[in-house]
Amino acid sequence: MKFVIAPDKFKGSLTGIEFCDAVEEGLLKVFPQADIIKIPLADGGDGTVDVIKNYIHGTMVTVSVNNPHFKQVEASYLYSDETKTAFIEMAEASGLKLLDADDFDCMNASSYGTGELIADCVSRGAEYLILGIGGSATNDAGIGMLTALGFEFFDVNKQLLKPIGANLIYIDHIGTDKVAKNLKKLKVKVACDVTNPLYGKDGAAYIYAAQKGANEKQIVALDLGLQQFARVVNSMYAIEVQSIQGGGAAGGMGVGVSVFLNGTLASGIELIKELADFDTQIKDANWIITGEGKLDLQSLSGKTIQGVLTAAHKEKIKVAALCGVVDLSIAAQEALGITYTTAILKEITTIEEAMATSTDNLVFAAYNFARCIS
Repeated sequence: MKFVIAPDKFKGSLTGIEFCDAVEEGLLKVFPQADIIKIPLADGGDGTVDVIKNYIHGTMVTVSVNNPHFKQVEASYLYSDETKTAFIEMAEASGLKLLDADDFDCMNASSYGTGELIADCVSRGAEYLILGIGGSATNDAGIGMLTALGFEFFDVNKQLLKPIGANLIYIDHIGTDKVAKNLKKLKVKVACDVTNPLYGKDGAAYIYAAQKGANEKQIVALDLGLQQFARVVNSMYAIEVQSIQGGGAAGGMGVGVSVFLNGTLASGIELIKELADFDTQIKDANWIITGEGKLDLQSLSGKTIQGVLTAAHKEKIKVAALCGVVDLSIAAQEALGITYTTAILKEITTIEEAMATSTDNLVFAAYNFARCIS
């Protein structure tokens, strides 16, 4: 019997590897000779770097960079000198998590620190970059990041602009003379699970700026700024940035990376599956066992379990989901195509107690699953 264990983390409770080890323990009690392959996964969000370490086999690099408000912070990224690949989480340098809630202010926030991380990995010889853009505090269309990489943004009077969201409206020309030539060699993939355009009612400002500290008046101003930025970029590069699916991700970072770094926007889970050679490793498996802290309707939208199911269905492999909580109707579970689903809790308890006993509960759930199919 061949089992592939391919979970997301249980946030605050179990890492993907810990999930794999617990499920393996339960399976081996029933199938001691089982062929078990452990492939922890993530969807590009918080904690993805811990999963990618299993596949890139790099080291963490720490750099002093600017946070969203131009204050120095220490930020880290993963780099493999062997494969010349870097994995950078935008949130490490330009994320909301670096700010107190009272300091959220995307009008004056910048992605400059993310650009500093990119510049550092390029200086080390990076040829490939995977960029996670979740959790950003910015709405600057990536001009902060680009400024750190040598791009310059001028107003109509040829005055250099500070790269913040509030100044998008004043951009008249973009200078590229100071951009490092070796930046063109960098191949960039962006973990992006949203499809929002750059501007408009479904764009970066109207959909996301409020949660980054913008009021209604500022949202309107930011959207006008994104429109002005689009006009300048469209004119200079003869493209239509509003047509870039996901261009509004991370406050417009999707456009900034796509246009200026020639980056490719892709599903986070699909990028991780590619790194893990997932489609090859699951060949001839009898079961794929996945899981996450809570299985609900959000699991259907670009999340880890959806990525597992997509691959499993292609190979006609049955999927079992062992989750902390299952909040799906029977009809929804059947529509997903999950063969076996269970919540691992054994008794009524507090959330703290449930998280503390996750490992034991998961071993027990895996054992019962194995008994069921034996």
